[in-house]
Amino acid sequence: MRIILSDFMSLDGVVQAPGGADEDTDGGFRHGGWSMNFFDPETMGPAIDEVMQTTEALLFGRRTWQVMAGAWPGRSGDPFADRMNEIPKYVASRTLRQEDLTWTNTTLLPAEDAIGAIRQLREREGGGIQVMGSASLASQLVNNDLVDEFRLMIQPIVLGGGKRLFPEDGQARTLELVSTSTSSTGVLICNYRPVAV
Repeated sequence: MRIILSDFMSLDGVVQAPGGADEDTDGGFRHGGWSMNFFDPETMGPAIDEVMQTTEALLFGRRTWQVMAGAWPGRSGDPFADRMNEIPKYVASRTLRQEDLTWTNTTLLPAEDAIGAIRQLREREGGGIQVMGSASLASQLVNNDLVDEFRLMIQPIVLGGGKRLFPEDGQARTLELVSTSTSSTGVLICNYRPVAV
């Protein structure tokens, strides 16, 4: 399987709390919901749908899973919502228990070795494992060379601080630009793949 990171990202690389004011206030982050003004359904909707078509499972960190689990289970009759609810979901958490996972088709990864469990998922036959948001988990996946594709929607805003996708470890990582398009709101929709060195 292939791990695909899907993120809304500011020009200065911030991916924290794009969807709502109270989504993630860690570190005193006060710009929650910053991406909503830039959402263009004409171009961004099809881009999101395209990656969902090849996604066979979703992978979340605890906080993002909880936000999604609070939003999607009550929705139905919409093909995207139905897909979100039916698809297998995996969550990496040190605090959740399996009985806490009320969103259908969710499996808790072992807290003692979530990265090892993700490696095993990646070795299975199949399509994409998409990571939506989940900044801390996504950064760990990048750090462990477990990402096969980056789907970034780079938005015309600078936030001045917040959680970033790429670890600040001094390591250079070369990416190949596979495709790009631009929304009417100035969002660059970019698909990158790591270049083997």
